[in-house]
Order: sequence, then C-alpha cells, then structure tokens
Amino acid sequence: MILSKFVDELPIPPVLKPYWKDQFHTYYKVNMVEIKQSLHSELNETKVWGYEGSYPGPTIEVVSGEKVFIKWTNNLPVKHLLPIDHTVHGAHKDVPEVRTVVHVHGASVEWESDGYPESWFTKGFEHVGPYYRKKAYRYDNNMRACTLWYHDHALGITRLNVYAGLAGFYLIRDQQERLLNLPCGKYEIPLIIQDKSFNEDGSLFYPRQPEKPVLQLETSIAPEFFGDIILVNGKVWPFVNVEPRKYRFRLLNASNSRFYRFKLDSDQLIYQIGTDGGLMEYPIGIKEIILAPAERADVIIDFTNLEGRNIIVKNDAPAPFPDGEPENVVDTVMEFRVALPLSSIDTSVIPSYLVPFPKMSEQSASKERHLTLDEKTDKYGREIMLLDGKKWDAPITENPKLGSTEIWYLINLTDDSHPIHLHLIHFQILDRRAFHLEIYKQERVIKYTGPLMPTEPQERGWKDTVNANPNQVTRIIMNFGPYTGLYVWHCHMLEHEDYEMMRPYIVIR
Repeated sequence: MILSKFVDELPIPPVLKPYWKDQFHTYYKVNMVEIKQSLHSELNETKVWGYEGSYPGPTIEVVSGEKVFIKWTNNLPVKHLLPIDHTVHGAHKDVPEVRTVVHVHGASVEWESDGYPESWFTKGFEHVGPYYRKKAYRYDNNMRACTLWYHDHALGITRLNVYAGLAGFYLIRDQQERLLNLPCGKYEIPLIIQDKSFNEDGSLFYPRQPEKPVLQLETSIAPEFFGDIILVNGKVWPFVNVEPRKYRFRLLNASNSRFYRFKLDSDQLIYQIGTDGGLMEYPIGIKEIILAPAERADVIIDFTNLEGRNIIVKNDAPAPFPDGEPENVVDTVMEFRVALPLSSIDTSVIPSYLVPFPKMSEQSASKERHLTLDEKTDKYGREIMLLDGKKWDAPITENPKLGSTEIWYLINLTDDSHPIHLHLIHFQILDRRAFHLEIYKQERVIKYTGPLMPTEPQERGWKDTVNANPNQVTRIIMNFGPYTGLYVWHCHMLEHEDYEMMRPYIVIR
C-alpha cells in the first residue's frame, strides 16, 4: 500500500486528568475500548483498541513519590480484532479470547500491581486469570524522574493487544529535573513509534500465518512481525511544526519486533540526556540512536537558526536486527518543519551535568547467573525462542533475595538481537563480549574470542531493557527490591515473548 508522507500533523496525546486527588493519593480510571480512528488522511478510519478512547493512550504524568491508584477496566468486545493462534501458551481455547492486563513498563511496583501475564481480566472483570489480585493497581512511584510507558501484557496475546493499540506514556517528574531548565511545556513532545501494515480497506493487517505457512493450523504465530509503514503517536509518517529553538523529545520504540536506528537528514547532532530509567550523568551529542523494542531515549534537538528547514527523521536498521533483510528496512519516520515563528526567547539549556550516576560495583554482587537465549523448533517445525532453555511454565529458577545484588550473563545463542526486559528493577549494563558459539553449544563453557566491549555511550544510564546481541555475552548488574513477589523477565520482541521467551522470577525475603 502506498501512502503519502508528511500529509498529517503529529498528534500529541493529552495528559490524563485524575478522577480524584487529595494530598495523600491520586486516583485514575482508565477504560479500554474499541474505536475507529483516522491513522492517515488517505485511509478509511481504522478499528483500533485504545485506553480512554484513543490510540495511543493518554499520557499519565506523576510526581516522584506520589501515591497513585489506577483502576484499569476492560470494555473491549468479546471477539479479538486480530487472528489468535490457540497453540500458544496462555492463549489456548480454555481461556476467553479477549483478555487484558496492564504493565507499567519500568515501574518499581508491588507484584500484585505489576501486570503479571496471568493476572488478566475480561470485560467487567467477569473472568480473571489465576494470579489476578485486585481491581485498582497501586503505584508508589518511589523513583527518579524517568520515561516509562504502559501497555498490555496478557499471556499469549501481548503482541496482538499492543499492535491493536494498547500503549501509552507514563512520565515521572521530580524536583531535580525541574531545576535543570530543560525544554518543557509545549517544547517537550513524547513520540511513540510503531510499525504497522494495512489492508486495502484501512483495517490493520496482521499475518495469519508465517512466511512458511503451517498447514495443520488455521492461524500460526509468526517468528517476528515487521510492518511496512511507520506511525508516530498513531499517525502515519506525520510532520510536526516547530519553532527555531530547542525541543525535548521522549522517544519510545513501541513496535512489536522492529529495531530503529534514527538519524536526522540534516546530519545534525541529537543530544541524548536520558535512558529508560531517567537522566544520564552527562548529555551526549550523537548522530544516531539505536532503539530496540521497548527502549526509550530522552533527547534534545536544537532547531535554532534552521528557520524554513524541513528535517526528516530517517531509519536504517535492518529487520530482523542486526543482520536482517535490506528490503525490510522502512527508511522514513517523520518530518520536523521549522515553520513556526519564535514565540519567546529560548532560555532552556542543555546542561553540561545532569544527575549523579553511582556506578554499581561488581564486588557487591552476591550471585552470578549464566542465562542463555536459545532458538529451538516446535512440533510444527516453527522456531521457538527460549530463555535458558526453559518454557514459561517450567519451575521458577531465578529467585534473587530481597536487597541482594546479582550479575546476569545473557549468553545469546541465536542469530537475532533480543531486547531483554526485567520487571521491577533498573539495572546497569557492564559490558559485552564475543564468545565461541560452537564450543559453548558442545561444552557449555564460555570461551571469549574478543576483547571486553564497554557499554555504548547511549546506554550509560539506568536501564530496564538491554539489547543482547548474537554471539555475545551481555552482562548486567542490578539490586533486587524494594518489593518481594512474582515478576517476569522476557524478550521484548512481542512475537518472541508470546511464544515462550518469557520466564517468571521471584524475589524472596
């Protein structure tokens, strides 16, 4: 399908107003519904799912330490918008077709409010999953200022629910960030980036079968999904008018499986000031930014002295990443038009120093875990991705103690990069190192074949999602807390996550 680029203006999701607020608590109600929305002016309206009647959902803004309760309700139809593969765990015929559960990605939260994949609920809470505990989720937000997002996390159909539209920003603010005089107000714009494909009638296309169809099955999960059209904030290839001044953008890759490597065609620097878990110690000027699914980058772009210029955000990341097919690249994301007059003098700054970033010491770790990322085939000959060779319902093997520090070695035995996400905690990336794949497969011994590669400058901050590259060991260090209970870790390529590349873990006293 051919759609014109840069004909629709970028929408900016509204900030959600609380249902009720006093000095102790803030209470929100968020409803999931099916709606029709215009995603491009040359397309018929598209049926999507949205929080509070919009795709993407409204932005939830909270202050560090604010006690927030959110009642998430499901008012979706009983039939799914997209094809369900009932051979996938959690999506068999013995559960309702449409189930949802919300995860605030990157939040430090009690496990009952984390959006555990089997805590799902249906319309009107008529049916609930085995781990469902409460209607109103509690978020204490005891975190530094950071860019989080909320999305669906129902076992076996996360890829379908997020693709249908269930995603939105969740921003935490604090006093320290406020004092830095970063661009703010209308000069701070969240950008949620997704790839999709459309049918001729404007409806969402999602494949019923992988490229090599499984003849025994009516619907079969695809190993990955890559759309051929990019949407930003729910619009296809939009433009946004900006003033010749500095702007802050919160970038979020909310695609199912697609990685992005963003560049500006003006060849100017992008100033990165934050990672998944908040501000970095120092800003860095970079020409390109790689974002795996679920990763965020907090950036400033300076349009000063560029009056009248149109600047296109380009992408050249192969799909699958890093060695995918060139024909799968979608090379255009959106356009900035420096078309507005300067409304006031730009007094915002790119500070030379942002916030302290205390490095975690490897000596503080009480445990190391060696965990493999594996590719196998199932009984239908489909590829199935696993963590440490185990499926979702195998007994729990990762059981860190509350308050303990651990180092995880992520040993990638597959051909793809995998964005690995841990719930509850933020971690630091220590390093990556190439190793001998065949020796490891035969002897389960890591024989390194290259030097230690330090963390990429754009990842030197708190993270909740790390890109584990093929033929490399990626090491991360984290402290488990402040809550105990049941959480998950998984690959954030949603087709992988839904088909077994997710494991529960438990934080014990």
